[in-house]
Amino acid sequence: MNEITTTQKELQVLNPAQLPVGSVEAYIQRIQEIPLLTAEEEHQLATQYQEKGDLEAAQKLVLSHLRYVVKVSRGYLGYGLPIADLIQEGTVGLMKAVKRFDPKIGVRLVSFAVHWIKAEIHEYVIRNWRIVKVATTKAQRKLFFNLRSVKKRLGWSTKEEVDTIANELGVTPEEVSQMEARLNARDVHFDLSPDEQQDGATKRALVPAECLEDPDLNPESQLAADNWDAYADGRFKDAFQTLDPRSQNILTRRWLSEKKATLEELAEIHQVSKERIRQLEKNAIEKLKAVLIAA
Repeated sequence: MNEITTTQKELQVLNPAQLPVGSVEAYIQRIQEIPLLTAEEEHQLATQYQEKGDLEAAQKLVLSHLRYVVKVSRGYLGYGLPIADLIQEGTVGLMKAVKRFDPKIGVRLVSFAVHWIKAEIHEYVIRNWRIVKVATTKAQRKLFFNLRSVKKRLGWSTKEEVDTIANELGVTPEEVSQMEARLNARDVHFDLSPDEQQDGATKRALVPAECLEDPDLNPESQLAADNWDAYADGRFKDAFQTLDPRSQNILTRRWLSEKKATLEELAEIHQVSKERIRQLEKNAIEKLKAVLIAA
């Protein structure tokens, strides 16, 4: 990231005073008007940049090759990505090439730059073609950009075709099959948008969020919990019946009613002291525990 930023800052290619903005067509038309360099002019400019750091010379090298970036970028339109973004990424690759180009090697800049231009576009396509990155290894990248061109027909490949493709690209048949599956897959949103959520249950069943297990609604767990609640409720009722009527009334009024009674209220009802109500409550609870443990 720092390397790209530094290169762009040094070369200052996309100067609004030189190239139009806001229209891809106008941009492409303008760069077609930029004259091409002769071999001698290219060598002289590259030497000035490499030996003296002449940014104006580097800028002229970049501007004169932008038409080639457009040509390469158009070859990647089949991936459904904006041409403006492809051109932008290819231009970054061109600037990197200019920065590394050595005029002493005896080749034209366009031959040297093709690798850098395609490398930047490849990285952009792989990052943005799908939500999930489809190629991470060298073999997967090779397959991603070559699989569709070597396949002889639409649809899934036969075993013979897979073996042939693997042999031509120097990868294993398993890697070919895996990449074919990735290329034929489609992105699925994890959840529905608010508008889609109103379209009914049919769509809802097609997104991953609607297929996740909800432990609170697991039938087996729910049935076990219901059975345990019924069993515990029955045991409590049986234990509660072993208490005398006064103790039952105290526990009911103190613990089992929505509006719980105070010690003062119960003391007045049963004509005893608050301390006696507290003792009866404590004894009743201890008796309940003993019966439930013994059951």
